[in-house]
Amino acid sequence: MSSTAPAAPVIPVMLPWLGEEEATAAAEAVRSGWVAQGPRVAAFERAFAEHLGVPHAVAVSSCTTALHLALIGAGVGPGDEVVVPSLSFVATANAVTYVGAVPVFADVDPATGNLTAATVEPLLTARTKAVVAVDQGGVPVDLDGIRALAEPRGATVVEDAACGAGSVYRGRPVGATAAVAAYSFHPRKVLTTGEGGMVTCRDGELAARLRRLREHGMSVSAADRHATAGGGAGVLETYDEIGFNYRMTDIQAAVGLVQLGKLPAMVARRRELAARYRELLAGTGARLVADPEHGTTNYQSCWLLLPDGAPDRGAVLAALAEAGVSARRGIMAAHLEAPYKGTARVPLPATELLTRRSLILPLYHALTEEQQDRVAGALLDALRRS
Repeated sequence: MSSTAPAAPVIPVMLPWLGEEEATAAAEAVRSGWVAQGPRVAAFERAFAEHLGVPHAVAVSSCTTALHLALIGAGVGPGDEVVVPSLSFVATANAVTYVGAVPVFADVDPATGNLTAATVEPLLTARTKAVVAVDQGGVPVDLDGIRALAEPRGATVVEDAACGAGSVYRGRPVGATAAVAAYSFHPRKVLTTGEGGMVTCRDGELAARLRRLREHGMSVSAADRHATAGGGAGVLETYDEIGFNYRMTDIQAAVGLVQLGKLPAMVARRRELAARYRELLAGTGARLVADPEHGTTNYQSCWLLLPDGAPDRGAVLAALAEAGVSARRGIMAAHLEAPYKGTARVPLPATELLTRRSLILPLYHALTEEQQDRVAGALLDALRRS
């Protein structure tokens, strides 16, 4: 019989903070008999809009579908160009292709990983219909400068706030100042519903159209029909444009309502952990993502840039895995992936540096100091191998 001590459990890169409250809320939705898009979705939309201080929120099945609907609402179509960061999950560029437009890749600020007015301006043309500005990893994008460039040209700025719930831009929640913004509730995000997303906007007519589009273009939603006398038997809906099946369920919304109430505590904990990582890794030369001057991040992704002279990123990740730490590569660059290879119109040096030399450390609400010490120790050991 071996006397070798059992290996310590692997530290995951992310764990959602879900508990009995979410389980109870989901079970209540199931017991209610109404599990499709219904009253809990409407309540989640109202609560989310109130949290942001915006007039309208439209719940959908994912942030990708939120971006798709936002671009349709902005009138983007075939022949148009949309400026996007390459440094983003590929869904940002994909949503542009869904509407037949061309994604035009801009470089990012190497400190924040976000678009800036300076990186966007050279790519604006007469064909630019929109700019998708991403709050990468939860770091708030400096939206004002980008809007000042784009809007006088008639281009809509869509804020891809997939990672941004709980972050702050110029004293307000991320997305609150945008004409239209899209959020993700994927399990890797701070606020999760399992899957799901939200579009927020200031225009009531746009919000009404997005509600129709998410439900096949129906003039009267299924929930509204069933709420009428006789269960909606006498209500005849129409389908005035081609829509989609992008609905959120009431089960997801029930979880989302609980998560929204926990959001301040989740963000506070993540910021505490990120500050401790900064202390543990001081002196290594690694640069941990930080708050920009114009806001605060929720640390949805706690990424760092490896120092000069460090081992190859793949070797560092392998060393962490060997130590039982499940880290991840940094944010991908869409222009290096097969569907978009060779399409970049300008050099993207910051994007390529960040995607090649950055990695994401474990960070989640239940992460203990002991686990964090293990992560930092494993990273320090990997860096010393250089």
